[in-house]
Amino acid sequence: MDMITTIASLTAEALRQTWPDAAGLPDADALRGLISVPPDPAMGDYALPCFRFAKALRMGPPMIAKALAEGWQHGSVARAEALNGYLNFFLNRTDFARSTVQAVLAADGNFGAGTEGAGKTICLDYSSINIAKRFHIGHLSTTMIGNSLKRIYDYLGYKTVGINHLGDWGTQFGKMICAYKKWGNREQVEAGGVDALTELYVRFHEEAKKDPALEDEGRAWFKRIEDGDPEALEIFHWFKDLTLKDAARVYELLGVEFDSYAGESFYVDKTGAVVDALREKGLLTQSEGAWVVDLSEDGMNPCLILKKDGTTIYATRDLAAAIYRHDTYHFDKCLYVVAYQQDTHFRQVFRVLEKMGYDWVKDCVHVSFGMVSFDGQALSTRNGNVVHLDDLLREAIDKARAIIEEKSPNLPGKDEVARQVGIGAVVYADLANNRIKDINFSWERALNFDGETGPYVQYTHARCCSVLRKAAELSLPEPDWNGLADDESQALLRLIERFPDVIREAAAKYEPSMITRAVTDIAQAYNHFYYEHRVLDDDPAVAAARVALTQAARDVIRRGLWLIGIEAPERM
Repeated sequence: MDMITTIASLTAEALRQTWPDAAGLPDADALRGLISVPPDPAMGDYALPCFRFAKALRMGPPMIAKALAEGWQHGSVARAEALNGYLNFFLNRTDFARSTVQAVLAADGNFGAGTEGAGKTICLDYSSINIAKRFHIGHLSTTMIGNSLKRIYDYLGYKTVGINHLGDWGTQFGKMICAYKKWGNREQVEAGGVDALTELYVRFHEEAKKDPALEDEGRAWFKRIEDGDPEALEIFHWFKDLTLKDAARVYELLGVEFDSYAGESFYVDKTGAVVDALREKGLLTQSEGAWVVDLSEDGMNPCLILKKDGTTIYATRDLAAAIYRHDTYHFDKCLYVVAYQQDTHFRQVFRVLEKMGYDWVKDCVHVSFGMVSFDGQALSTRNGNVVHLDDLLREAIDKARAIIEEKSPNLPGKDEVARQVGIGAVVYADLANNRIKDINFSWERALNFDGETGPYVQYTHARCCSVLRKAAELSLPEPDWNGLADDESQALLRLIERFPDVIREAAAKYEPSMITRAVTDIAQAYNHFYYEHRVLDDDPAVAAARVALTQAARDVIRRGLWLIGIEAPERM
């Protein structure tokens, strides 16, 4: 149990004992949300405003705080003081330091792990790249948010199923084949790979502006794919293999893996059952030749199920996918990590599933996120304005290596460290802020070793490792935990102690940035501690305590970085 929860429980009990007949007093959960850290350590380690209790107790907040402080008797909190309507708590700093550090070290690198997910399954639909297109920076957020959430839920004991729902079906593939048949050849595409396919895709749209009839040819080729035409399918599967081979390089750089690559095409033969079920339930209506589910009573446009030519749309396949995933994995939650522009689409799909009688749709969640731009420029494959992710990652590695050459020319294993730092800088930049915010990627910000960045946190981890290597050469006695009673040590300890709670909040809110923020705060607090106190050059027993705190900080930083998909170099 973390200290804030402990204080909240103790205060709830103190309220009940002091005013046993009062009604409407907050419980421990409500109190927990009110407790904060005072801006000045002299005011206490934690503070609770008593204004919320005034109405229920018919007393002024200063009187409430005074009554609670006078009756406070709990060992884990040395004392409580009343000040201007606040109840300020002062911990037994020595006990807090010992219990926190020992808990982290006893966890052996797994501090904050849990078993609350045992027996539960979470499906995560993320990355979901499009076939015949290069992996670009616009896919970074879905890939890294999904990867981080998967690691978080794994860490809490859930069984997770990572699904790369490939965009491998739709009219665009008919257009790709049309472009290939008109202007491409096998040798050219084999040599150029996905780049060659992208050039054909861009050319198709340029030519279609001059000759709109090309759009009809593209639709006809897609109909041939859907009808199982051998030539169309052979070209389509070839395009798919080329794309996955290209994407594999990016996933390897990012350290991202999936349990399933079942994309839209996987569900094509399952959409018939969905359409039949919708008809049987009387949910399908015809509109201008197409078949839709009317959602006007929900304030939404109709959900298109079958187009005029009888082909399915991605909503149809998403319905089939949701049903398949529930029947196959029996998920407790199914998360769709997809940009916020698809919010209406998922509200429609979830509502149709609800109308079909699937009560488990309440466990389907659209985890939306903002868009990524590069130096303020939006991205568009159709217009040829893209920043390919593998190019971005390799440039990040090159830039990181140049910085390392300048700062640490004698560092061993510079290539490996440059890879870790470069990739980490890109991932951190993506997961640093609330996921719903748009991101403008900037090299200057991402690779800054001094700001709130991936390299800064990684460097702090390396600093901890350096201290521990030096400490290993010494013979230190048992720690004197009184040596961690100073404000800097206590500020760091509070952040470390709260880390398990942050993991659970991140899981509950589908928000990896909470872990990014927490690990950054811990890195900053450790550096403040490091600059204010000589870790090894003090009384040996005090030094032992500071070394133990350094190890705890290192373990939590390393685990936090891992949870957001970043490696932790031991030397920088």
